[in-house]
Amino acid sequence: MEELSGRLTVLREFRTTDLDDYLAIAGDDRVTTWMAFDSYDRAKAEQSLAAIVARTTQENRPDYMLAVTRPNDDRVIGFGRIAPSGSWTAKLGYAIGADHWGHGYATDAARVLLGFAFGALGRHRVTAAIGPENEASIAVVKRLGFTYEGHLRDHVFTNGAWRDSVLYSLLEAEHSPRSHSEP
Repeated sequence: MEELSGRLTVLREFRTTDLDDYLAIAGDDRVTTWMAFDSYDRAKAEQSLAAIVARTTQENRPDYMLAVTRPNDDRVIGFGRIAPSGSWTAKLGYAIGADHWGHGYATDAARVLLGFAFGALGRHRVTAAIGPENEASIAVVKRLGFTYEGHLRDHVFTNGAWRDSVLYSLLEAEHSPRSHSEP
C-alpha cells in the first residue's frame, strides 16, 4: 500500500523498526487510558507490532493499522486504523502520542483514513466508538461530520474495568475531503 498524505500527516505501513516510537504511544498511560487496551510493555509492543506488520501481507487484510508521521519526518507520532466490518462498513480508530496532542494530527489522520475508507475500500459507512469522557476524540469526529448514534454500555474491558462507549457514524454521502471545520 502506498503512503496516504494529509495536510499535517502522512500515514504509512508500520515497520518493525518503529518499535521504540510505537512503544512510546502504546506504552503511555496518558494515551491508553482512552484506548480499548492497557498500556503495553516492550515485549507486548514488540508482539503487537509484529502482528501489525504480518497483517499487511494478508490477501484478505482484516484491518489497515497505519503509522502516523509528519511530512518530512518519518518518526511515528501516532497510529490510525480502518477495520472493514461487513461488506459496506468500517470502524475507525486513532491515537496520537501525548507529546503531540493539540496540533490537529488526530483530525488530519482521521480525515485521511476516511478518504481511504470511502475511496479505495468502497465503504458506505464508518463508525467510531469512543469513551464518553474522551472529549478530545469526540471533538475530532464531530469536526469531521460524524453523527451521534448512541451509548454502548460496558462496551470494552480496559484498565481493569468495563467502560462504556459512545457511537458515532459517518455515511459516504456525508463525507467531505475537507472537514466541516479545520482543527
